Amino acid sequence: MEKNVVILDIDYVTYENKPVIRLFSKDKDKNIVLLDDTFEPYLYVAPKDDDKECQKQILDTLDDVHIEEVIKKDFQVEKTFLKVTFLNPQELAKNRDALRDLDSVDHIREHDIPFYRRYLIDRDVIPMTEVKACGEKIDSFLNLDSKKHDLEIIKLTKPLERVNDDLQDFRILSFDLEVRNPHGMPNSEVDEIIMIGVASNFGINQVISTKTNSEDRDDFVNQVESEKEMIETFIDIVKKSNVDIIVGYNSDNFDLPYLKDRAKLYGLELDLGMDDSNIKFIRRGFANAASFKGLIHVDLYLVMRRYMTLERYTLERVYYELFGEEKIDVPGEHIWEYWDSDSTELDDLFDYSLDDVVSTLKIAQQTLPLNLELTRIVGQPLFDLSRMATGQQAEWFLVKEAYFDNEIVPNKPGGSNFALRAAEEDNEGGYVKEPEIGLHENLVQFDFRSLYPSIIISKNISPDVLVIGDVENRQDYNISPEHDLKFKKEPKGFIPSVIAKILNERFKIKKAMKASVDPTEKKTLDVQQQAIKRLANTMYGIYGFPRFRWYSYECAKAITSWGRQYIKRAMKKAEDYGFYAIYADTDGFYAKYKK
Repeated sequence: MEKNVVILDIDYVTYENKPVIRLFSKDKDKNIVLLDDTFEPYLYVAPKDDDKECQKQILDTLDDVHIEEVIKKDFQVEKTFLKVTFLNPQELAKNRDALRDLDSVDHIREHDIPFYRRYLIDRDVIPMTEVKACGEKIDSFLNLDSKKHDLEIIKLTKPLERVNDDLQDFRILSFDLEVRNPHGMPNSEVDEIIMIGVASNFGINQVISTKTNSEDRDDFVNQVESEKEMIETFIDIVKKSNVDIIVGYNSDNFDLPYLKDRAKLYGLELDLGMDDSNIKFIRRGFANAASFKGLIHVDLYLVMRRYMTLERYTLERVYYELFGEEKIDVPGEHIWEYWDSDSTELDDLFDYSLDDVVSTLKIAQQTLPLNLELTRIVGQPLFDLSRMATGQQAEWFLVKEAYFDNEIVPNKPGGSNFALRAAEEDNEGGYVKEPEIGLHENLVQFDFRSLYPSIIISKNISPDVLVIGDVENRQDYNISPEHDLKFKKEPKGFIPSVIAKILNERFKIKKAMKASVDPTEKKTLDVQQQAIKRLANTMYGIYGFPRFRWYSYECAKAITSWGRQYIKRAMKKAEDYGFYAIYADTDGFYAKYKK
């Protein structure tokens, strides 16, 4: 059978000692799980000298591996690597240290790429987009049952084909808890949930609670008998509404852990996964992230910390910054008093609870298109991408591009390697001229377009074309001011070539946006070009980040030294035309005209 579906989520399970990729998908309102057991985990081995001896040592040491000799580019230089394929990811993880320690092995590469991410890259599958699936429909697989879970299960017989990379329309639901907290910080063992607010882009807007008050609130207050029924009602709404994306604000850290604890007291499970699986908390960075199979949970608090720069990231502050409106606010320490009042303050609390989820939904509708576009470009799941720092997003984009360029990916730095990088002196950074004190009028702004990405491209700044030491023909190199760092003019470095490609794409999109007369199309194109801009602007900064796979302190220094040179030169040139700079920062300056 053939079916077009939208990929929402991915994981893998082990069946008969083989990994099986599970792609949680949808065909309109129908839930579908695609199974693919044809993909195997692998890593690359760099032999010291003799390829054949290295192969022999590996086969003598490990069972059930397949070895293939391949040519890969390693910082532009073609080299022979051994591609070692394992039965399952657990075997790869268990044996990679043994491989690394063999006498004939120089080092191993791409051993630290999670299996499901490897699948998405190698098979060119883009989450949140439409693909054509060809396969055999089956009734059940392990804990999946098509009738019990009301879904289709398709075992793929052909690789997925990309059909439509455009952004899809998703069913989004926001939620928020209010807790009676007379003792300050809520304690899930003793402090009950008093309200669960939900708002959606498909018509549901209500506050579930054990109380109601004035008749004015009857149109959105859903009164139930108990906290247990409140939680059950919330679970029922999410399941029956077939939600694609559930959003909260600080929901990883508070709402979902709290809701899970309170549900457990009543013997309830937050079994909101497409397969009726319970909530699971998985490590992402330095925190735990709340995850459901096939239901994408996005914590907007984490998204907004990367989306804008504020002194505080409360829901009220973020909402005001985005929409210029004050939202209803009730001081957290007084929520229990409003709840106990049974007066107009209780009505105010209901209004506040509804306003919280409506505001959260509006923020989601404003910011998710950008994150969905980044998901399309980077090629990693929205759940992961929404919790990645911008540098991580850029790195995974480069990992994907490296695969298609046949460039082998550098390893993440280990303990001692990372310590050496972290110990290097800070990069000087961009040029800053402190603002002249006083009130200035009739100012002119000079701003470089994509200054640092343009420097990386034009000067070919990349660790694979960096030359340390003296060279004979200096005209063949771009040589940085201040530090005399040399970058070959040819061939094009890996990272400059990637940035050039995405910036060219951005210029095409902006040209199409300018020509379009369709407001919807203009908005879609604008989101696309903003996503590319964020990705490109991130590239220069992560050269100096110690955990970056393509880390290069020299590249970071060279970029900012050229940046300082260009802005100073522009300020000097402006003076020739009567413009005197009163303030400069990194990639632009303000000037006033002097006759």
